[in-house]
Amino acid sequence: MNISIDVKEKDLLAEVSVQGEIDAYTAPKLRSTIFPLSEKDGVQMVVDLSGVNYMDSTGLGVFVGVFKNVKANNGQFKIVGLTERLQRLFEITGLADIIDINSQIEGGVQ
Repeated sequence: MNISIDVKEKDLLAEVSVQGEIDAYTAPKLRSTIFPLSEKDGVQMVVDLSGVNYMDSTGLGVFVGVFKNVKANNGQFKIVGLTERLQRLFEITGLADIIDINSQIEGGVQ
């Protein structure tokens, strides 16, 4: 169960690239890394999950919490690089209707 999280910040843009598995063991590390970014007023956060090969409900919970915090701080939140499996996970849970997700990596927040 490994996870690698790379964060690049420039002004209010926070680009996060995640690789590995997001589960009950790795989700706390993910949350502690990206949650502080979501507290910045007006942050534009883009999370690239193209390197994630597995995610469970714990991971979804992290993204819901971060999404809510970004919105509460007048920011924008986007998830890109979803595999078909992860895309389906977001769709089944209804999160695809709430969170801006895109299977293609476009870069930047729209």
